[in-house]
Amino acid sequence: MIALTDNATTKVKELIDAEGEEGLMLRVAVMPGGCSGFSYDMYFDSESAADDLQEAYGEVTVVVDPTSAQMLSGATLDYKDGLVDAGFAINNPNAQRTCGCGSSFS
Repeated sequence: MIALTDNATTKVKELIDAEGEEGLMLRVAVMPGGCSGFSYDMYFDSESAADDLQEAYGEVTVVVDPTSAQMLSGATLDYKDGLVDAGFAINNPNAQRTCGCGSSFS
């Protein structure tokens, strides 16, 4: 299961509040594709499957399907707000190789 830093939790909460819909959760998934074999997908979801893993970080609930959870074990989602490297970034110790753009891994 992926962990959220305090900065990521704060930013996700802001984004969920801006959506104005009750019960939204952050879904993090690993999808086949990208130049290195797999890519990350993050979006808001209002539903979860019975076998999804869930973890609460304050008022933010993160949902991950079982297959993605295996690939995200020990990973951390961070958010940086600055002139360099601004935005969300996943630090995944399971990634053996990443692409130059940082959006896919193997």
